[in-house]
Amino acid sequence: MAVPKKATSVSRKGKRRAGQHHKLYRTFSMSCPNCGAQTLPHHVCPSCGTYKGKEVIAIKAETEEPSEDGEQA
Repeated sequence: MAVPKKATSVSRKGKRRAGQHHKLYRTFSMSCPNCGAQTLPHHVCPSCGTYKGKEVIAIKAETEEPSEDGEQA
């Protein structure tokens, strides 16, 4: 059975564990080929709802809110 010759120091152990954390906070954004908005790779575009050139989710169109005067357009 393999046994380490020397004990692993606290600093060496900390350096080994610290190497994993940079992957968690790193985000790469790319532009959507359909609308040009910034989106994460391998995710549905939040602004147009497309993924790999196909519409996956339907995005609700922005509707005009009625004015406060009570007038209808």
